[in-house]
Amino acid sequence: MSGPLAGIRVIDLTSAVLGSVATQILGDMDAEVIKIEPPLGDPVRPLGPSRHPGMGAYFLNINRNKKSAALDLKRSAAREALLRLVETADVFVHNMRFAAAERLGLNYAAVASRNPRIVYAAAPGFRQDGVHRDRPPSTM
Repeated sequence: MSGPLAGIRVIDLTSAVLGSVATQILGDMDAEVIKIEPPLGDPVRPLGPSRHPGMGAYFLNINRNKKSAALDLKRSAAREALLRLVETADVFVHNMRFAAAERLGLNYAAVASRNPRIVYAAAPGFRQDGVHRDRPPSTM
């Protein structure tokens, strides 16, 4: 590895477009990106043409240059495993609703308490102080 972000570790809890493309670009620049998916996989896995189930072209493109792990973040042991990864990371990216991140113990305060130097990036689709902050993007 010799790109500009070689040696940078990114924990990626994103799905869909915005966060996944952002972390894909970081991976393209040689950051180590670890994508955390739910046990059934990222919901966008089947999108687009594919040769293998769950490996659609869309998913493969926006998740290139990433490592992958499956964790059920509703389970405390899985959250603890994620937070241990956070301790070794430089960047944490998610696109959960703010209330969901809070419920899971993955809000900025919780993540920064495990790694005070972490760059915490949240892109849930709506402003944290906006009227739609708790609305899933699919309802718009």
